[in-house]
Amino acid sequence: MSVKANFNKATLSHVTLAKIGNPLRGESLKTSKELCSFGEEDKEILTLAFLKPFKNLDRYRFHHTSSLDLHEMHCYANTIFDQDERFLTYSRKIARHLYDKTKHPNIKSGDLCIAFIKGVQIDGDICDAISIVKSESLTPFLEISDQDGDLQLTTHNGIYPDKIDKGCLIVNQEKEAGYLVYTFDKGGADTNFWVRDFLGARALKDDEFKTKKYAEMCVSFADEGLPEEMPQEDKYRVANDAMQFFADKDKFDEKNFEEEVLKEPKVIDKFSSYKENYKDEDGEPLAREFEINKQVAKKAGSKIKANLRLDTGVILKFTPDFAERESEIMERGYDEKMEMKYIKVYYNDEV
Repeated sequence: MSVKANFNKATLSHVTLAKIGNPLRGESLKTSKELCSFGEEDKEILTLAFLKPFKNLDRYRFHHTSSLDLHEMHCYANTIFDQDERFLTYSRKIARHLYDKTKHPNIKSGDLCIAFIKGVQIDGDICDAISIVKSESLTPFLEISDQDGDLQLTTHNGIYPDKIDKGCLIVNQEKEAGYLVYTFDKGGADTNFWVRDFLGARALKDDEFKTKKYAEMCVSFADEGLPEEMPQEDKYRVANDAMQFFADKDKFDEKNFEEEVLKEPKVIDKFSSYKENYKDEDGEPLAREFEINKQVAKKAGSKIKANLRLDTGVILKFTPDFAERESEIMERGYDEKMEMKYIKVYYNDEV
């Protein structure tokens, strides 16, 4: 069952700022000496900026091999949730923790914003949350202002909320299990330091997570794992049949999936080989049985490669209806006179 996050009634309470350099390049750390001040007129747009990046993300929890009492970020968040008057002190500790974990030459310096937010709703429960966002690049923008009775154009560089590079939202829910953590890293795949080293978090491997990973793997297999010479419409049919299985069933069973969707022994063998190299974030094999989250599976299915592009400028777009009748209404061949391949499609009416 999906956890529903609602930010509509959330409101910003405190904000601190930091500039995070890379110590390997001799860059420094600078943190706020006081809480960042903002007017009531700015609260709504700032609240949105600190929450918008966290919609529709995978859920994580803080993890420690022995005890969460030894987990730095868990302890910092715990203190802030229990004593929000100490937010400034502990947000500076969070910034220092991030700076100390910045130990890879490819990690970029950037601006860090840490916000304490009240009124986040998780499945109807009202919770406090800590939003941590890091921007590693500035976006230029223009401002037209009225100066001395005339209009002037000035340029600025600032943080664009839709292009924040890294972030996490720690929600004050299920403390003993490691809190509920939403996180993303748009540019840290090479170092993996944001989730692993800084946050010390692991994905919450519930049925939603399992559905997403397996459905994404099926789509990827249809695009990359099948023989290169297989026609694109056949690859599309495999992906579409896989997504139809997720739509029709309530519970996923890998053996039934192979029998009903893949069918052919050669395709099943290729699928098994491809799946062996497809792991989750922690390097573990994908689950073979789970309750299907249909909404998550449908979203993964939207990434199916449904176009066939020809070098003559023609593009054919496939649909689920086509996949069911592909062998009846489409033919491929080679024209000796034209010395070109051709595709013939039958239809009744233009729509």
